[in-house]
Amino acid sequence: MLIHEVCKITNLTKKAIAYYIGQGLLSPAASENGYRDFKEEHVECLNRISVLRKLGLGTEEIRAVLNDGTNTVLQKLSVKKELSVQKEEKKKRIMEKLQADMDYSKIKEDLEALDQSTTIAERLLDSFPGYYGRLICLHFARFLDEPAATKEQKEAYEEILSFLDNVPEMEFPKDVAVYLDETVNRISTGQIKEIIDSTKKSIEDPEKFLSENKEFLEYYYEFMQSDEYKNSTAYKLKYLLSEFNQSSGYYDIFLPAMKRLSPAYAEYCRQSELANEKLLEQYPHAGKI
Repeated sequence: MLIHEVCKITNLTKKAIAYYIGQGLLSPAASENGYRDFKEEHVECLNRISVLRKLGLGTEEIRAVLNDGTNTVLQKLSVKKELSVQKEEKKKRIMEKLQADMDYSKIKEDLEALDQSTTIAERLLDSFPGYYGRLICLHFARFLDEPAATKEQKEAYEEILSFLDNVPEMEFPKDVAVYLDETVNRISTGQIKEIIDSTKKSIEDPEKFLSENKEFLEYYYEFMQSDEYKNSTAYKLKYLLSEFNQSSGYYDIFLPAMKRLSPAYAEYCRQSELANEKLLEQYPHAGKI
């Protein structure tokens, strides 16, 4: 079909379509008369491009999505969009704070903290694959609102960046990679936020969590001790992640540095330890899982 037909179907202008062709996002062949001959696949591609443009993606981001055979690129972009939304909300609060007291030196510190938070969160997302990277990115982003004011905090910040710059690439056996693609990596950004929020609530009020989820927890810990689970790909993945975290320095370098950088994260860890003590009181075998 000719370009004017494609314009009607996709609701795109000739100029827009010509631009996408020029950017190499699609390549309809030219017929003998010199006009481009668009196929159904080109129309579908243009429809995808149109959707992605309306979602605010740039040309290079669209190219990455179109070239991706999975949802990996979209998943990472979704997290980046979430980080951007959070950043703009924080900027709004900082601006309101500036209106109230006009203390530019304090505002400068808040903005530096915001830049640090964004830097660490984005590097976490890029350093770890799939669901795991998205989870820890959104998890730690919550604890990075405070500026690195002290010498210890500044050193911790640099230590974190150094760790993330040098963390080795995670590699998985084929069966685990397939499991990740077919199950875990399909978890959406919204679902990850729900998981993080649920964990936060369980730590803040462990007694209520244990009481309200008693039946589920009994089933969960019974299953976690079963041969079915220990022979599963999920168990193998858990073991590989734990092994990676031990060898990469995630436990020995990154987490201690996060505690030194962020008082909020240090407090979260303290609450987690208290909640874990209450959990082990009711489920002593949970510590061995």
